[in-house]
Amino acid sequence: MNKFIEKYPIAIIILVCIGIFLFNLDVIYVNIMEARNFISAREMLLNENWLLPTMNDVARYEKPPLPTWLTALSAYLFGVHNLWALRLPAALICIVLILAYYKLVIEFFKKKNLAFYTALILATSFYIIFSGRNGQWDIFAHGFMVLSIFFLLRMLHQSNKRVLYALGSGVFFGCAFLSKGPVSPYALWLPFIIAYLATYKKRLSKRHILPMLLTLIIGLCVGLSWYGYVRIEDPANYLKITEEETGNWSSYNIRPFYYYWSFFTQSGIWTIPSFIALLYPYLKNKVSDPKAYTFSFIWTISSVVLLSIIPEKKSRYLLPVLIPMALNTAFYIEYLIARIKNLKRSEKLPVYFNFGLIGFIGISFPTAGFLYFRDNLKGFYANFTLCAVLLFLSGLLILIALKKQQIKKVFLLTIAFTWVILTAGFPLTKALYINPNFNNISNLKPDVKLYSYGEVTPESLWHLGYSVPDIIYSGPLETPQENRFGILVTPENTSEFKRIFATEYHIELADTFDINYTASPQHSAYKDRLITYYFILEKKQNNHDNQ
Repeated sequence: MNKFIEKYPIAIIILVCIGIFLFNLDVIYVNIMEARNFISAREMLLNENWLLPTMNDVARYEKPPLPTWLTALSAYLFGVHNLWALRLPAALICIVLILAYYKLVIEFFKKKNLAFYTALILATSFYIIFSGRNGQWDIFAHGFMVLSIFFLLRMLHQSNKRVLYALGSGVFFGCAFLSKGPVSPYALWLPFIIAYLATYKKRLSKRHILPMLLTLIIGLCVGLSWYGYVRIEDPANYLKITEEETGNWSSYNIRPFYYYWSFFTQSGIWTIPSFIALLYPYLKNKVSDPKAYTFSFIWTISSVVLLSIIPEKKSRYLLPVLIPMALNTAFYIEYLIARIKNLKRSEKLPVYFNFGLIGFIGISFPTAGFLYFRDNLKGFYANFTLCAVLLFLSGLLILIALKKQQIKKVFLLTIAFTWVILTAGFPLTKALYINPNFNNISNLKPDVKLYSYGEVTPESLWHLGYSVPDIIYSGPLETPQENRFGILVTPENTSEFKRIFATEYHIELADTFDINYTASPQHSAYKDRLITYYFILEKKQNNHDNQ
């Protein structure tokens, strides 16, 4: 097995990625961020507005359009309401990111084993998995930026084709900018440059200045091209949205500087190894390449510090940190594989705890999982049985290999453990769709003109399948011209809606749509914003006659 892995590392990485990122993509329901993105992709196709994206037919310039273009293309090929197809581009760019990072580590450090460990750690890190299986645009930006950094390294380290590599780096830099604006250049590229200058500055010379400038010029030209077009074509909406977005950086989701201190927990199953790998004084003289380890450490910490400076903070903004941190963690894993038998007992304890816990979860799943799912397993017995058997076996093998101090086997079995969860176990999440009041708004087939009073939640709008004019979007109320029409209203707007329309219209509650999948109204996780009331309004006869 070891010989096969050493001979075909890329094949192993691809097989792992296929299971983690391409299986069961359509199982989880659409969340709010995905809904916004998928609506924009749908409206691109239906309205052919490829350069001026909209959501519910309203300008949406908060996000650059490249990921939306790719998602719309996938929807065109496989179906506009095919959830698997809509999430496919994000999954594919995530796989590309992991493979490019594998090649980047080999290109930089000439260490295949280190690159292999890095790629697999990255592929199984929690927020990488979440982003690669979710229709959010962050993964596109960082995927393209890793490609840009790969070509940048080739430009710096190879004397031939330097201009060509600078061109490739610039184009992918621009693609990253067209995916999420300046986020990836700031949170991934700039920390890379800081780390490179801190550790490998001697490799730079005057002959690198022009290619580097070429990279930045091309990158900025490509990245800013769409912004320039929108600024010319729709200046009013562009300036309004830009002002709102800029204001959010300093007034929305404000968190203290130290908010990201637990960033390593975003790696999920690698939390403890990632934390130990960040103990620079402990590990710097133990790893196989201290200078390379210093580089990965500075790259990781620089990214965290730069993100911490921005007042607006969200956990998902830590995604770029996981990329250099995977390399940083790989140095620790490589050290454990080579030296575990020579470590002190105190050094072994976190290793046994981390991987022992994973093994224990595996062997416990058949019992614990059955107790957790038992009331909702109808229709899922085959999935549960397969998942229970595979997790039990992988957990047992992890514990056996850990006892024998075979850390490489433990590492690979941990990858297999994650793979099993995503392939065999993930369908079980549908067993948790237990809301007895669930009523999807996609069932609505109105026989009247449909409007909304206030913004309909993006998830509801996505399921509905088409845009609905908001009669108070522009400020003053725009009363529909029809004598009979339908209106969608969320609970928070219902009282005001009835107050305004009750005088002139008969109001009939025709249906209530509830797209809370996993929580009933009695549950604390139940969200009122996922409720939509469908009212039929008809003008009162006396008012109509008076007119």
